[in-house]
Amino acid sequence: MEEVLARIPQLVAARYPLIWVQSSEEDRVERGIAKIAAAQHIQLFRWRSTTGLQAGLGADAVAFANTRGMLEGLAHVAQIEGQAIFLFEDCADAMNDAGLVRRLRDLEPELEQRKQALVFVSHTANVPRELEKDIAVLDAPLPDRKEIGKLLAVLLAKQGIAPPPDRFEQFITASLGLTEKEIKRAYARMLLEGRRFEEADVAALLDEKARMLRRSRFLEFIKPDMSMSEVGGLENLKLWLNERTPSFSDRARQYGLPEPKGLFLLGVQGCGKSLSAKAVADLWHIPLLRLDVAALFAGRAEEGLRDTIAIAESLAPVVLWIDEIEKAFLGDSGSGRVFGSFLTWMQEKTKAVFVVATANDVRSLPPELLRKGRFDEIFFVDLPNVHERLQIIEIHLRRKGRNPDDYDLLAIAEDTERYSGAELEQLVIAALFRGFSAGRDVSQADLIRVARDTIPLAVTMDDRLKELREWARPRARPASVDTRRIAFFQDWASEDE
Repeated sequence: MEEVLARIPQLVAARYPLIWVQSSEEDRVERGIAKIAAAQHIQLFRWRSTTGLQAGLGADAVAFANTRGMLEGLAHVAQIEGQAIFLFEDCADAMNDAGLVRRLRDLEPELEQRKQALVFVSHTANVPRELEKDIAVLDAPLPDRKEIGKLLAVLLAKQGIAPPPDRFEQFITASLGLTEKEIKRAYARMLLEGRRFEEADVAALLDEKARMLRRSRFLEFIKPDMSMSEVGGLENLKLWLNERTPSFSDRARQYGLPEPKGLFLLGVQGCGKSLSAKAVADLWHIPLLRLDVAALFAGRAEEGLRDTIAIAESLAPVVLWIDEIEKAFLGDSGSGRVFGSFLTWMQEKTKAVFVVATANDVRSLPPELLRKGRFDEIFFVDLPNVHERLQIIEIHLRRKGRNPDDYDLLAIAEDTERYSGAELEQLVIAALFRGFSAGRDVSQADLIRVARDTIPLAVTMDDRLKELREWARPRARPASVDTRRIAFFQDWASEDE
């Protein structure tokens, strides 16, 4: 925050007297600007619709009469001499007034001459088109590790709690992504519950954080309930991910490696793309956020995307999962500006936000989304082959408390050609229903019967699947090992012996 707000005097010197700070934390922004103004001996004023224009902040602030209206407040600003910063809050909606915009354009050269700055503070940067070239927009980030560390140290000192350094760092990490008020409330709640910031209390803080993030409407904080060992097949993808497991460490930076940008998973519905996104977070031991596309486009999409990026970057390293990205940016409610903003962020982001995007159909996606530099790799997730089907059936039987050795899984795998992973899971569940209704355990015959009675989706959508494979063949890496080549070399080796 300090680094961002420190740019305000620099912008004024560079002839930008109109500045917009995007933040939902008015108090935190005010404190930061007040600190800068005091250090540089700059006058500080604040305007709010409830108080009008005031000199200074807090209880000692002196109010000017008849300045409750924003135009009246600006009229008084024009009379103040000397270097000054004017904080204007509650002004986002007022920017739709053409008369107000005209007044700002008239006032701009006067502010520039007097080395003064009008700083608008609002959650949304509602910059009028007439002022787009004149207003500098700053994004105030959420509290970073340093700020949270100071906050936590003060609280623990007051309570007489002295956790070891490694646990102190765990609590800082668990607090990333929250506003200052949310952090204070989360800590207060923990103390009221009698917690003493022990190691077990980190999970309680994460639960509180997940509850708070749910209010963002756009992001869902997901606890990974899926490990990579529970994803059947996809050996090429697993190898690629395992090679990058230590890539967020300082050791990787010293080696000269950049942090991974993201992964694009294209493929058939129900074949493990979403499971893989969850498993990545578990494999790398970093948080998982899911972008709720429907919520994003139900309101102000640009504002929602900005909030999403701000929270994700404050949590870094983190996995940001965007499911069915083709619907996210190119549906009927899509916005070209939102899509452009997302592409720019993907290309230029410096924080460790690993984006996992999944898609079922890429025919409508523009090539600029898929080019190198935005995603590290594109994998095509096809229908599982016979060996992968065997693994998937085994995984789901184990989950249901059955011993896979009691069944001829190879026979079932051979009878389920063109089944997706999701359909194999449902096969096991349907067979369990048959056994349960008959008053016995599930049998081999139940599994075979369900397999032969079911028509997989790939059969009814054969033409579409062929088109998808044709598109992916020259453009994406296969997520699965080509078992036909393995079988060929195994047979060749056997003959050689």
